[in-house]
Amino acid sequence: MILHFGLFLGFQLVGEAIARVFTLRLPGPVIGMILLAVLLLARPKIGTAIEKTATGFLSHLSLLYVPAGVGIVQYLDQVSEIGLPLAAALVGSTVLAIAAGALTFKYINRLLGVADETPL
Repeated sequence: MILHFGLFLGFQLVGEAIARVFTLRLPGPVIGMILLAVLLLARPKIGTAIEKTATGFLSHLSLLYVPAGVGIVQYLDQVSEIGLPLAAALVGSTVLAIAAGALTFKYINRLLGVADETPL
C-alpha cells in the first residue's frame, strides 16, 4: 500500500516538476494524473495492483479538493482577471451543448420516423 501511495505521489512530483520547468499554466498534479493515466492504459496490470489503494484513497475524496482550492488561491489574480469571460464561456458552452444535443436527438427521431409525443 505504501509503495502504491508512493507511486501516486511520485507522479504528482513529476507533474509538478514538468509544470515548473516548462512554466505551464496547467497544475502539476493534473499533469501527474495524465501521466499516471497513460501508464495505466499502457500497463493494465498496474491498475489491478493499485486498485485497493486507489479505492481507499478515493474514499477520502473530500481531502483531495484541498490542493485544488490551494491552486485556485495561488492563481487567484489570474482567475480574477478572466473570471467574467470564463463564467460566460462556461454558461455559453453549456447552453450550446444542451441545444446541440436536443437538436440532434430531434433530428435522429425525425430521421427514424419516431413521432414526437410531447404535449405542449
